[in-house]
Amino acid sequence: MKFMKLGSNPDTFQDDGSEVRIVETELVSDITVRLGNTKFYLHKFPLLSKCARFQKLIPTTGDENIDIHIHDIPGGPKAFEICAKFCYGMVVTLNAYNVVAARCAAEYLEMNETVDKGNLIYKIDVFLSSSIFRSWKDSIIVLGTTKAHLPWSEDLKLVSHCIDSIASKASVDTSKVEWSYTYNRKKLSTENDLDMQWNGVKKQPSVPKDWWVEDLTDLDIDSYKQVISAIKTMGMVPKDAVGEAIKAYTYKKLPSLSKVSMIHGDGKVRAMLVTITCLLPSEKGSVSCSFLLKLLRATNLLKCGEMCRKELVKRIGRQLDEASVSDLLIPTVDGETTGYDIDMILSIVEEYVRQDCKNAQKHNAEVNGHVQAPSASMITVAKVVDGYLTEVAKDPNTPVLKFINLAEAISGNSRPVHDGIYRAIDMYMKEHPSLSKSDKKKLCCLMDCKKLSPEACAHAVQNERLPLRTVVQVLYHEQTRASAAATVRADSICIGSYESSRSGATTNTEDEWDGVIAVEDLSLSSKTTKLEKCHSAEKSHGSSKSTTNGKAKGGATPKKVLGKMLSSKALTGERSSSDSSDSAILRSQDHPKRTPSRSTKPSAA
Repeated sequence: MKFMKLGSNPDTFQDDGSEVRIVETELVSDITVRLGNTKFYLHKFPLLSKCARFQKLIPTTGDENIDIHIHDIPGGPKAFEICAKFCYGMVVTLNAYNVVAARCAAEYLEMNETVDKGNLIYKIDVFLSSSIFRSWKDSIIVLGTTKAHLPWSEDLKLVSHCIDSIASKASVDTSKVEWSYTYNRKKLSTENDLDMQWNGVKKQPSVPKDWWVEDLTDLDIDSYKQVISAIKTMGMVPKDAVGEAIKAYTYKKLPSLSKVSMIHGDGKVRAMLVTITCLLPSEKGSVSCSFLLKLLRATNLLKCGEMCRKELVKRIGRQLDEASVSDLLIPTVDGETTGYDIDMILSIVEEYVRQDCKNAQKHNAEVNGHVQAPSASMITVAKVVDGYLTEVAKDPNTPVLKFINLAEAISGNSRPVHDGIYRAIDMYMKEHPSLSKSDKKKLCCLMDCKKLSPEACAHAVQNERLPLRTVVQVLYHEQTRASAAATVRADSICIGSYESSRSGATTNTEDEWDGVIAVEDLSLSSKTTKLEKCHSAEKSHGSSKSTTNGKAKGGATPKKVLGKMLSSKALTGERSSSDSSDSAILRSQDHPKRTPSRSTKPSAA
């Protein structure tokens, strides 16, 4: 820390312990200065020689003791004592902690050059410009002390000089940083490769581009806002470094923000959250989506206002593909019946879809009348939303309409595999056993049975919670897929045999099927499904029976399997009455009519 000593005379100020300051000299004091409860017994001549304000208050004639009351001097008794000691020529030590108070008090007492050359104001200004403002940490300390001396410190440009000094140092190239700084954090991910060895020689540790972040966390929110705004205006610091600084400051001032318990603060905390939200860089990716969601959770609980909420929703919507399911579990405010704020997440998803559509239009989403496939980020968001739906489905107070609205916010085309939405629907039905038939049908309409993985189909076929219509659809599409795969295998074998006989080369005819991938952690029953029984029966008879019906060997018609399903499921008490209309699906399926093969034997006469 930089400091400056003024004067050469010994310090003879005495404190008697009762807020009384006396200068020990041979001369009797002839002036008493009162600052609140503190009294200073001083002499006229030293004060008149340096302070123009005392020249106006103290009469030049008369030997009587003068009593002066001062109520509004900045810095109070401590700052006045520094000025008084300077008038006596006593040793005074100025540093980053007291220089602002001394400068404001000197201005109040009018200790300028018109009164005496080399007066206190001049000496302090030289110390500030030549030492304090050139020091990184001293500038931060001084800025922290200016708030206690407003508006004097602002009128004297001390605040603006500190801000300019800090912002300019934070904006310099890291290769020119030669001063000390505090850094106990991890480097940004983009800088992890800078300290690696090169040609066997270890390079000197490089200065991280966010080296300045930690030192600024000691500032109050108003000073911090001014510094960050100045840094952003200069435009020399990367946006991710600015975002990292705001994140570090938030966790320093609001440590409970990252905890599940969340914060419960007063108006100051509410104002701080609003300010932090306004300071966030507008560029996408400057702060993590997880941090934005934590801010949204806090501002929602503390009711920081609609504008703050909309701003965060807009920012989160731009990078929702980075979020995790746990990040989205924002609790509702007091008075709500549901555990999680589904409406909030719905607004975020709608914002993301809206921005994704704009980006798609910019990149010519429709070419030759065909809609372009969903982006990788949209597919990721769909998976996250399905995972979120699975979690909120466990809440018995989650309304079915909110569940459906959120599921429909993501188009079915954005889900190449519908295992995730199936799992969410199944969980909702499990936790809401009193669902009506119509609500169950609405839920099942959210998924496409043709996009379920074989594992999910096997689970759905034996799922007693699903309507019979859905089970039949799942089984039909699964059987159709299996028949198509068998046909492909038969064709590949024929082609392989032809190529082998033609060239004599051996062709690898592995049994591969490019099917959809199952979602992780999909719970499957250990019992053998009816579909598996059908497949095992086909395999056992496929080698001995010929394909007299025109189908591929081992293939079973969907009607036979559906007949088994109806005989085992449609007769249950739960579905025989409620799903009687579902049996019409058999008539609605486009099965090819089969004609019995003609018999070559003569009929019995």
